[in-house]
Parts: sequence; C-alpha cells; structure tokens
Amino acid sequence: MRRIILKSLSKLSVASKGLTLFVAGLFLVSGVQAQEMKIGVVSTERIFREAAPYKAAQVKIEQEFSKREKNLQDLATRLKAMADKLDKDAAVLSDSDRTKRQRELAEVDKDFQRTQREFKEDLNQRRNEEMANVIDRTNKVIKQIAEAEKYDIVLQEAVYISPRIDITDKVLKALSK
Repeated sequence: MRRIILKSLSKLSVASKGLTLFVAGLFLVSGVQAQEMKIGVVSTERIFREAAPYKAAQVKIEQEFSKREKNLQDLATRLKAMADKLDKDAAVLSDSDRTKRQRELAEVDKDFQRTQREFKEDLNQRRNEEMANVIDRTNKVIKQIAEAEKYDIVLQEAVYISPRIDITDKVLKALSK
C-alpha cells in the first residue's frame, strides 16, 4: 500500500502531494484508531462581526478618537474655506497678498496632512492593540470549549462548515459572558 502511494506521489505537483499525504495520513490514522476524531470549526468573520468584546472595542476606540477626528474635520473645513476664499479673491488681490495667502494655505495644508497622518497611525495602532487583546480572549475561549467538550481539533475558517461541527455560536455565547 505504501509503495502504491509513493509511486503515485512522484507524478503529482507539490500542492497535490501535500494534500495526498494529508489524506493518506488520515486513512492511516483512522485505520489505527478505532474512535472518531471530534472536529469543530469557528467562523472568524462571524466572531468579528457579532461578538460583544469586538463591538465594545470598536465603541471604545470611536470614543477615544472622536475628539481628534472632529478636530481633523474642522481643520479640513478651515482649509477648504481658505482655498475657496483665495480662489474667489485671487483676481482682486495684489501679488504680495496672494503670495501671503498661498503660503498660509500651504502651511495649513501641511499641518492638516501631518495631523491626518498622525491620526491614522495612532488609530491603527490602538485598533491593533485592542484587537490583539480581544483575539487573545477569543482564542482562550475557543481552547476552553475545545478542552471541555473534548475536541481533537478546532479550525478557524473553511470553505464550507457543516452546522454539525460549527461551534461559532458556543464561542459567541461564551464571549458575551
């Protein structure tokens, strides 16, 4: 049997070989063990979308950054108003006044770009920190469920998940406590 599998492997691509070895391994393992494997699958997308800790983290971040976002919007409004006023008045301004306003506009624009970049960097950093905490908590919950219910393996994401092995609802329920 082993010789047949190895001969057929030499004709397959690397990815096909890996899949074939995996399936062959499952056959060998299932032949050795009389008991069935208990498999669970979790939909990470549903966890991110529906879990209370993820929603709470998003609200916390929004509250934390709302003042800075408002200031950034105010700065953008001021910048647009200055640009519109310069465009409107450009024909009647002296060269020195036009140059002065253009410099002021450039300074405000530079300040806006810097503030916007800092805001995005800080927001992404905080979001990553909060998500890392929630992901750690989620993984602990998944592990607890797997150990309590004696799962041999729990997978995250799959092309198709049978409702029989989908434990996403159990994870969501545990996370809401």
